Amino acid sequence: MNLIKKIFKFPRIIYFCIPILIITLIFPALSTPAAEITGIDFIGEAILPTSLTFQKTLVGGLSGITYDAKNQVYYAISDDRGEKAPARFYTLKIDLSKGLLKNGGVVPVGVTKLLNETGQTFRPGTTDTEGIALTNQGTVFISSEGDVRQLINPFVKEFSISNGKELTTLPVPDKFLPSRDGKKGVRNNLAFESLTITPDEKNLFTATENALVQDGSEAKPKVSSPCRILQYNLLTKQAEKEFLYPTEPSSSLFNLSRKFTTGLPDLYALDNQGHFLSLERTFTGLSFSIALYQVSLEKAEDISSIDSLLAVDSKSIKPVQKKLLLDLRKLDLLLDNIEGLTLGPTLPDGQRSLILVSDNNFQAVQRTQILAFRLRMKESPLDRLLRRLAPNR
Repeated sequence: MNLIKKIFKFPRIIYFCIPILIITLIFPALSTPAAEITGIDFIGEAILPTSLTFQKTLVGGLSGITYDAKNQVYYAISDDRGEKAPARFYTLKIDLSKGLLKNGGVVPVGVTKLLNETGQTFRPGTTDTEGIALTNQGTVFISSEGDVRQLINPFVKEFSISNGKELTTLPVPDKFLPSRDGKKGVRNNLAFESLTITPDEKNLFTATENALVQDGSEAKPKVSSPCRILQYNLLTKQAEKEFLYPTEPSSSLFNLSRKFTTGLPDLYALDNQGHFLSLERTFTGLSFSIALYQVSLEKAEDISSIDSLLAVDSKSIKPVQKKLLLDLRKLDLLLDNIEGLTLGPTLPDGQRSLILVSDNNFQAVQRTQILAFRLRMKESPLDRLLRRLAPNR
């Protein structure tokens, strides 16, 4: 390396990159992250009052959240359909500097109204924004469930962070669009809740919260629901693949409501190789059941060519692989309607943080609940090398 320095007067960053480049080229396996979570530890809770207002808007309905490491803030999307204020997302500060989250540690610092392609706010009732994912281009992708009752299609759109202006709309495959006869498409309020982008920003993923009408039933006690994970190529802006994600059956204990079943409200891409965190949520009529899973697409079959799972032998289809990481009912907490998750900053002990957020449905009996966790993750060889070469990265 000293000889190289004498011959070539490169900036210091080049010397840092040379050994990484050599190792990546010679040992490509080392460049593949092993995104395996070995444990999750609860590190605190904060509650925002249901009556909280910020910049003349009612803060609530927080259904998705994403972390901006550059600016050290979070963006949380509200699923208000324009009834309390125009469609919008909030900028939040979440204090994890001591490795814990305390009540009062979450503060809204900004609100951005979403503007359509003509620069106008969306008309009330035309959006049901649920998922949000950040890019490195100063934009966020946002998903909407639409409204099956009014034949308003679900969407995935890209918006500017600075002014909320719509920039891009990703095409949604026809099988997901509701039909007038009710025989195909997403179910009402069980559509595109989740949204996540891979670290290399080549792929975006969303998923139906429950089965498409032509794929099977909603989740019920002892009955799973076959969700579809939809993969987009962000380079071509086209849908590429779909994967089968079976939810867990609904809880039969005190399940007094048919309106709320087990669903898949959010996903988070841990790496570029198809490993995710997933969040499943059940409302039993009396309480919420929340669980976190590690998900892998490695052995899952692409089902994008199958228009209806009921028309084929779906038992022969290889679904995603799921591993239960944490049943939040084991925590000493009164759980609310948790719908969003994101990884946050590195904690003082070197582990990565995880944030969950609840949708209070703007109901006085519910709360906007923010939960923080420490993720214990298995490091890849490349991650260990990078940590040694640049311990402050």
